[in-house]
Amino acid sequence: MNVKKILWPTDFSKISEIALPHVKSMTQKYDAEIHIIYVIEDIAHHDGWYGAFEEKRVQELMEHANKTATKRLGQICEKYLEGCPLYIKHVAIGDPAKEILKLIEKEKVDLVVMASHGEKGIFRFGSVAEKVLKNSPIPVTIIPSEPDQ
Repeated sequence: MNVKKILWPTDFSKISEIALPHVKSMTQKYDAEIHIIYVIEDIAHHDGWYGAFEEKRVQELMEHANKTATKRLGQICEKYLEGCPLYIKHVAIGDPAKEILKLIEKEKVDLVVMASHGEKGIFRFGSVAEKVLKNSPIPVTIIPSEPDQ
């Protein structure tokens, strides 16, 4: 298996961090790039929670979410991935599974490594992990989390 690009989707949760040791190990083994993606939910299509948001306000909220996500991705890269050959951060807006699948195609990723939920010894997929696994054109490695995380 020729692995030059690995994608690690994160939602900044402790569960998604469980995949990090595996991502780091694989990137060192294959001397591969790490592509990290965080997907921001698009709030522009939601009705106003306490009245309607003006388009300008929605844009401000999305810009703030993007800046925050970019900063957090940088912190993760510095803290956990310092020994990896190359990492590339991506922030997208939309449905997480769809954006992950788009990035696989766009960046010609070879492997996806992501975590999913565990429940008292029973492994179960989160909806994003399940959609990615079912629709990915490349191998997807799912790392189960420990129960109750």
